[in-house]
Amino acid sequence: ISSPSSQLTFIRKVNLHSSGNSESYQERLSRLEGDKESLILQVSVLTDQVEAQGAKISDLQSSLVEHQHKLDSTEEMLQQELLHRTSLENQKLSLMGEVSYLKIKLADMEGKQGQGAERQHKAEGLIKELRILKDKVEHLEDQKLQYEKKLKATKVKEIVSSVFIQRVYPHPYRLRRTQSGGLQAADPDAGQFRRGGLRATAGPRLTRTPESYDSARDLNIPFSQWTKGQVCGWLEDYGLGQYVNLTRQWVENGQTLLSATPQDFEKEMGMKNPLHRKKLQLALNAFTTKVIEKSSELDYIWVTRWLDDIGLPQYKDQFHEARVDGRMIQYLTVNDLLTLKVTSQLHHLSIKCAIHVLHANKFNPNCLRRRPGEERQPSPSEVVQWSNHRVMEWLRAVDLAEYAPNLRGSGVHGGLIILEPRFSSETLALLLNIPPQKTLLRRHLATAFSALVGTQATQEKREYGNATGHVPLTTTAKVKPKKLGFTQFSHLRKRKPDESADYICPIDSGTLTVNGVSRLPSAALRGLSPNLDRQPERREPMGIKAQANGPKP
Repeated sequence: ISSPSSQLTFIRKVNLHSSGNSESYQERLSRLEGDKESLILQVSVLTDQVEAQGAKISDLQSSLVEHQHKLDSTEEMLQQELLHRTSLENQKLSLMGEVSYLKIKLADMEGKQGQGAERQHKAEGLIKELRILKDKVEHLEDQKLQYEKKLKATKVKEIVSSVFIQRVYPHPYRLRRTQSGGLQAADPDAGQFRRGGLRATAGPRLTRTPESYDSARDLNIPFSQWTKGQVCGWLEDYGLGQYVNLTRQWVENGQTLLSATPQDFEKEMGMKNPLHRKKLQLALNAFTTKVIEKSSELDYIWVTRWLDDIGLPQYKDQFHEARVDGRMIQYLTVNDLLTLKVTSQLHHLSIKCAIHVLHANKFNPNCLRRRPGEERQPSPSEVVQWSNHRVMEWLRAVDLAEYAPNLRGSGVHGGLIILEPRFSSETLALLLNIPPQKTLLRRHLATAFSALVGTQATQEKREYGNATGHVPLTTTAKVKPKKLGFTQFSHLRKRKPDESADYICPIDSGTLTVNGVSRLPSAALRGLSPNLDRQPERREPMGIKAQANGPKP
């Protein structure tokens, strides 16, 4: 039996051991509670991340569906192009068969050719048909090349669209969301089918108002208060992006451009092209006067299509390089056309009459008719809106299909036929390359031409042709720049730049009505039609601000 002192010692040891254990349990309990709170916080953070990633995945899935629809539409258009190409190849093969047959027939005729004039005449006819068929084959070859280019462009866009989807979908978490909620890598227009180049089938941007490109560049804010960045962005959108770098070094705000002169544009911005300076000056004057013209809605892409419609596609590169838009078309001068390398007098008249048609239709971008309608006998008011292609369709309708291709690049359209008094059936026969000895064919063309333009216009053209000193309209006549005399040169400093402008189609010219058609008055044809230079009425040319000046006292 232990002593009472040893029992007391054992009890003390037990109490000390129990108190130590209770303290370690408290520490572990507090540590576990801290771990629990951190785990709860981590769970909440992970929950938010999962929700955000789910939203991103849903956005990517919707973007994938949209691009898949665009890819399907592109494949459908590609299939249509392939079918069209197949039909063209079939037509080419049939025409080549006809050419080979005619060659064999021609060789047979040459072997059996005798001394008779009748056989020689038949051989000449076969040679002419052979040439026409060769022209058709060449035309089909050109169409085939164009469609092959379109097919290549379509395939490239299809490949780019598929690659875009393959790159985006496997890595959805690499995209980051902007403040506006849209994906930065998404491009809603990336998969659309677009035709390239400057062909007539290119979809033009017809409703482009250069004064309202951006929400930051609002018409409510005066141009003089635009910042340097806004001015440079506007120049980029206006087709003058090559001058942005020098403009950024020179311009402080919009007022710098408003107070500058054309010499400043050339010196500070390096703008050597006079038509670029004119384009910029016209736009700045529109900002100053706050006059919104309908012509300002037609951009330089539309002008290239318009050149196709009036039969002058050979000038598309020059017009595109000069960035000639609808407003510049309205204020074109003779010197501007010469700068654009348009030197033919007939082509000047073609552009003049086409601009007058635009004035009469308030610069409606779709005023020209390219396809035949349901009318059996069109009136002159309808013919004046015919395009070059529509005139060629009329030639096919009057059994002159073999001569219709000769109108390509001639500048002949409905406005020129109706509005130019010197343009007659003889002029058309000359452009169609109808030989003078084919009197019956020329008489047939004259009858159809008279029925087309109407009785009143035919009588007026006949009167101009019979007038004293009449100079017939030819295809070889050239327009030369006007030379300033000594007296005119001495007063040049006193003139304002807009007072010496000689517009190709004056805006302040009145209108005449012939057969229900708005006709060019004599002042509008001055300088290109010698019969009209004798008219006593003279008008001052318009200023660049489109404000009509009164007649000279």
